[in-house]
Amino acid sequence: MGEPAGADAEDVFGAGRWDAVLVDVMRDTGASIGLVYLRVPGEDMLRLALVSGVSREIAAPWVRIPADAPIPVVDAIRDRALVWLGGQEEIARRYPRLGIVLPYDFLLAAAPIADDTAVWGGIVLLWPVWHPPHLDDRERAALDRCGRRAARLLRRAAGREPASYPSEPRVVHPARPPEVDPVLARTALHFAERLPVGCCALDLDGRLTFLNTAAAELLQAGAAALLGRRPWEVLLWLDDPVFEDCYRAAVVTRLPMSFTVMRRPATWLLFELYPDATGISVHVTRVAGPSATGGGEGAGREPGAGAAAPPDTSGAPAPPSRQAEPVGAGAVYHLMHMAATLAEAAGVHDVVELVADQIVPAFGPRGLVLMSADEGRLRIIGHRGYSQEFVDRYDGTPLTAEVADAQVLATGVPVFFTSPEDLYRAHPHAPRYEDRSAWAFLPLIASGRPVGSLILSYERPRSFPAAERALLTSLAGLIAQALARARLYDAKHSLARSLQTSLLPHGLVPFPGVEVAARYLPAGHGMDVGGDFYDLIRAAPGTVIAVIGDVQGHDPNAAALMGQVRTAVHAHATAGASPGDVLARTNKLLNDLEPDRFTSCLIAELDLVRHRLRLATAGHPPPLLRGPDGRTRLLETPPGLLLGIAPDVEYATTEVPWEPGSVLALYTDGLVETPGVDIGTATAELSGRLARSRPGDLDALADGLIRHVKNPDHRTDDVALLLVRRES
Repeated sequence: MGEPAGADAEDVFGAGRWDAVLVDVMRDTGASIGLVYLRVPGEDMLRLALVSGVSREIAAPWVRIPADAPIPVVDAIRDRALVWLGGQEEIARRYPRLGIVLPYDFLLAAAPIADDTAVWGGIVLLWPVWHPPHLDDRERAALDRCGRRAARLLRRAAGREPASYPSEPRVVHPARPPEVDPVLARTALHFAERLPVGCCALDLDGRLTFLNTAAAELLQAGAAALLGRRPWEVLLWLDDPVFEDCYRAAVVTRLPMSFTVMRRPATWLLFELYPDATGISVHVTRVAGPSATGGGEGAGREPGAGAAAPPDTSGAPAPPSRQAEPVGAGAVYHLMHMAATLAEAAGVHDVVELVADQIVPAFGPRGLVLMSADEGRLRIIGHRGYSQEFVDRYDGTPLTAEVADAQVLATGVPVFFTSPEDLYRAHPHAPRYEDRSAWAFLPLIASGRPVGSLILSYERPRSFPAAERALLTSLAGLIAQALARARLYDAKHSLARSLQTSLLPHGLVPFPGVEVAARYLPAGHGMDVGGDFYDLIRAAPGTVIAVIGDVQGHDPNAAALMGQVRTAVHAHATAGASPGDVLARTNKLLNDLEPDRFTSCLIAELDLVRHRLRLATAGHPPPLLRGPDGRTRLLETPPGLLLGIAPDVEYATTEVPWEPGSVLALYTDGLVETPGVDIGTATAELSGRLARSRPGDLDALADGLIRHVKNPDHRTDDVALLLVRRES
């Protein structure tokens, strides 16, 4: 199905054409749940744009996903390939974070939204376990069609200004059946009323949309108290996570679920949940006890005094049994997801972005301010739902100020304000926001030391029951520990990078007759630094020495040894030694130093007078030489031992012609080593890219070769590249 050329940004991101992309692929594949993610320009995140078949609350942990998160849709986008997960065991093994938050059995596919030139986002589909263990050709074709169709819409939207990307995910409802005949509807209602079994209906958000008289009597609450509410939020004896967890499992898996629970006094009820694409039908029956059914074991907890209202079948309002929302299974899963996510965060920036992106959709506040204690002041390091004017005004608050965010840090005790009156009575000068009615001020304390504070604000008054206060306090503790680790990481990382940077050449001195370009990319993850290095040394007149090497390991010791190797090579090269002799003398020095690691190194002497290259290598990847006609070859040389293995080693020097216009490419193994890819194949691909290039602009050529490093977000080794071209 194609779109007319006149489709504009409003058509794409508004309801209608964009929604149809998801509705159609779910229909064509039989998927029960669908999510569409977009890559938004200027953000290193994926943003959830559309969701169908599940509530926003269940999808909340994945509303915004970091571009390097271990999540199926991220892998699908990065690799431009389908990701298929055939069940709960495979999900738990390959994506444990996903398995923690959705510990249910389902099948999942993630596919990129891409065209020939760009990847715009991704789509995720879920199926119940009765789906075959693999996608068939028809389903794969439907996914591919969906990706190309969505890419066309997104490209058209990108060509128009402004392209208004959705700020929140929109729930897309599947095509509903036609309206039922009123006579049939009344007949069905009378049928349900005559049944001796309790009948309820929940929408996909878990809210009651119908209950019959028998259900009202069994629940001991009338329709007025229950309709439009989640049962576990209204009835105290249903607030155990087992009810909400069964609801979540039914929605995600589309499988029937059941459990028993005790309603005072000593009345056991069996709940049976039957889901489909539009909601959940619930049967409620009285049973002798949990052992009388095959359902899951319920909470079995008696309610407190006043927990249940008397039966009400008249439709008159009845007071709800709860005054505030309890903390259910969803909140517990969100907390687990946050813990797993923060455990993988590295620097302070990562922690801040994860906290800001996850808490608002998952835990329900309207606004969030994350503050860090720094030199006697509170600095705002992250926020959501507040203007930049607010941030500029309150950033830098002294820790001694008489404001709640500073006071909770001084006392270490969280403070909750259930209404504006409570807040302004305690702090008359607190900022006024018309759409904020409750606040939680949480200290961030790690190992007994203040780290900062977290402020959550809510749109409506909120009582903050004890369970919710405990949950938010635990959340603050997780964030505090993550921030403390991140600060230490950043400090060590900065120190190590400074050491490595100081040992690399700050600039390559230009030499007459040659053009040079160099690139260095640190590993994608981790605090450690590597020992990759390069250098360009003036030797005799008309002779230049190009050097590249890689010290074993990724730590400050590797960087320090790299500096020693580079210094030794520089000294011997300027003394006029051949490339092989330079390596032999450097190797002798390293053995005298007795390092606990080895070094690969390649030296190329570029002789502009004799039009030749002289090469020697100590176990380093061979260089590539691109001739002026574009033909590119690998310069194989006798390999030689790595430096530092044995003291008395000779290194052979190989000589090859060097024509004007030729480009010599020296590189470290990080440029060609990728897990699961043969290094010979990767080197051949690099050679092909060099051969197809236009070397007129050497800097552009270097950028092009570095851009083709596979999986840069998951690279575990540094990359160094040195290009030298002899001018014509």
